Amino acid sequence: MPGRAKFHRERHTVDRIGWLRAAVLGANDGIVSTASLIVGVAAASADKGPVLISGIAGLVAGAMSMAAGEYVSVSSQADAEEADLAREKQELAEMPEAEHAELVGIYAARGLPADLAEQVATALEKAGTLKAHLRDELGIVDVTRARPVQAALTSAATFSAGAALPLAAVALLPFSSVTVGVSVASLLFLMILGVFGARAGGAPVGRAVVRVAFWGAVAMAATYAIGKLFGASVA
Repeated sequence: MPGRAKFHRERHTVDRIGWLRAAVLGANDGIVSTASLIVGVAAASADKGPVLISGIAGLVAGAMSMAAGEYVSVSSQADAEEADLAREKQELAEMPEAEHAELVGIYAARGLPADLAEQVATALEKAGTLKAHLRDELGIVDVTRARPVQAALTSAATFSAGAALPLAAVALLPFSSVTVGVSVASLLFLMILGVFGARAGGAPVGRAVVRVAFWGAVAMAATYAIGKLFGASVA
């Protein structure tokens, strides 16, 4: 019908922030740290055994470290949010008029006329006073709330998946080709991860691919140099 606005479905990425950050970080760290460890040990070793053992140990230790680190850091964020929530509940109970005026002031500062800001604040508080204040006064919304367990499990799982890729390359390649093969394969894995992370987050693909590939190459080059140095010293 003429004059009727067309309905369209909007797709946003903000609801993925909680798991996407942990997933990309975990997979990237799994590939980079395990591949770097493998390349460094391979440069200082004479056979494949120590390389595989160090890679597996790196996978297990890294997954546990990622899970613990994510849980602790995100729990700190969750604790801060809970403290703000408790404080806001107390203020709403003790000084509702002042809190209402604060919400009106927020909407007025965003450009609403004073009378309309008053109407909007009143309407939103009727729909959910605490929710309105958490969202517009503190910037706390459900889709971005801290979820420590989700972040820890996601990081551990994606780190393990990322670390398994260079380990698989070690298992499939002859020892003489491990250093070059793992380096090339890991850079390819990182570029694929960059594409996935960029598309999932709605970011430019080229920049994401270059970023992860560059830092992955730097890390592997550094550990290779260290492995060569200490391998030559031991020999």
